[in-house]
Amino acid sequence: MDGPPAVQVRGLVKRYGRTTAVDGLDLELHAGSVLALLGPNGAGKTTTVEVCEGFLRADAGEVRVLGVDPAGAPDALRARIGVMPQGGGAYPGVHAAEMLRLVAACSAHPLEVGWLSSVLGLDSCARTPYKRLSGGQQQRLALACAIVGRPELVFLDEPTAGMDPQGRLLVWELIRALRRDGVSVLLTTHLMEEAEALADHVVIVDGGRVVAQGSPAALTATGGQQELRFRARPGMDVAELAAALPTGYGADEPVAGRYVVQGRIDPHVLSTITSWCAAQGALADDVQVARRSLEDVFLELTGRELRS
Repeated sequence: MDGPPAVQVRGLVKRYGRTTAVDGLDLELHAGSVLALLGPNGAGKTTTVEVCEGFLRADAGEVRVLGVDPAGAPDALRARIGVMPQGGGAYPGVHAAEMLRLVAACSAHPLEVGWLSSVLGLDSCARTPYKRLSGGQQQRLALACAIVGRPELVFLDEPTAGMDPQGRLLVWELIRALRRDGVSVLLTTHLMEEAEALADHVVIVDGGRVVAQGSPAALTATGGQQELRFRARPGMDVAELAAALPTGYGADEPVAGRYVVQGRIDPHVLSTITSWCAAQGALADDVQVARRSLEDVFLELTGRELRS
């Protein structure tokens, strides 16, 4: 991860008429690392990525991709990057193998097409028209087209959308392999589990602005919040339980017989909970301690309302 950033964005602004899609956004992708750009629908993720790819021109701010302005040198830049758009990007009637060979032919030193097709499980659909491929097959073909040219930097927009668990794990391992080979990866995803599994750095955006960023571990550890969950006799007084705990702890019974205590969990707190249950003539069963997930953080920052 040494050397200049693969992507550096400072104060990016992009407007569509009166709508500001990106409003002063900053982000930095270190070389040889994976950055996950997260946000609800309409947050400005795809617009940001398309500016970085050179498909859109920024209205304000500074963007550098592999050290150059993507709006000023798109041809030179595109030879060094791979792009997996959200919509697939292939001709509807072209066969899968034909599409991959076409993209490889445009590259100076492409990967061996047969090997890549086999790795991504595309051999069985090599002669199938793109429009007849399953959603997962279309995604894997788009990924193959993005990396066949041996890029230094890859943009992946929702890379595992529509994939079954087997396909998703295959793509995850391929992204990890790209990182091991020194390739920089910027991905957008709605799967928090995917971001936690793959990303060195996470940037959460909403309303075109960055609302949080950091490593997955740092984001989920903010404030040291944890949850202790256990089962016991339903209907116990959770207010009384909270009162028995140190100041600042909360207790709830979201489902009958299932209790949640929120706060930093240490041996003293655990002992207090089990002792309190024993005093109520109840056994604390199936005790689990968990740090809040990246999805918890995401929902705290962006809200739970459905976005169109």
